[in-house]
Amino acid sequence: MTYCLAILTHAGLIMAADSRTNAGVDYVSTAQKLFDFSIPGERVILICTAGNLSMTQNVLTLISRDLKTRVASNLNDASTMYEVAQYIGHLTRQIVEDNRSWLSKDGIDFQCTFLVGGQIKGEAPELYMVYSQGNVLRATKETPYLQIGEIKYGKPILDRVIHFDSTDLDEAATCALLSIDSTMKSNISVGPPINIVLYKTDALEIKHRLKLLENDPYLESIRYSWEDAVKKAFRDLPTLSWQTSSEAYTEAENWLSPRNIYTS
Repeated sequence: MTYCLAILTHAGLIMAADSRTNAGVDYVSTAQKLFDFSIPGERVILICTAGNLSMTQNVLTLISRDLKTRVASNLNDASTMYEVAQYIGHLTRQIVEDNRSWLSKDGIDFQCTFLVGGQIKGEAPELYMVYSQGNVLRATKETPYLQIGEIKYGKPILDRVIHFDSTDLDEAATCALLSIDSTMKSNISVGPPINIVLYKTDALEIKHRLKLLENDPYLESIRYSWEDAVKKAFRDLPTLSWQTSSEAYTEAENWLSPRNIYTS
């Protein structure tokens, strides 16, 4: 399993990914899951991968092959990010169909997903998710972030913090790292190194990128600061008001009785 996320705001784009691969408890390794296919000054194209590693590697290999051989309709021929996402969807569908029957025979999960974000000169930045079936989903102002992989543990902080119109890129980057760290805290199938990229709208090149190892001082700093802040916020919550009158107790006692449980 893995965890990748991308955040689109008025100021640009954040994309981040862990690097852990897991083929069972006896085989845990690392693999890069965030890739840069940009042409500075012309287009920025970033891709995150999740799911069956052989499937995603095959898709990335075909992308590189098409760029090298300059076949028609390669990644650099696309005039919009939507066309980029559709092209990757087409390759994904091709790879999945070529391998589906063989993998299915052995009960191997062949599903894979991609996050595709960036900007082509003359267009606004966009962010897409590409599914195994080749269809795509676009991030919007109302839903300005997308996740793939082990998404559930890192979602709550994104829901509370990220807003397209008001969240700046530094805030979005910190939120992305906390989202990944929260996932690592609850799921051992997600782990470092963490790769993160910050892209500013209309820059048309990547100027900010980081690779954070497990004991990176900044990652440890925000982890402990966040945990302390959450604990303090929890302690500061209003105390729960329990009903203590005899009537309330009798009502609760009746509600909790075995007779009501079995007949409700």
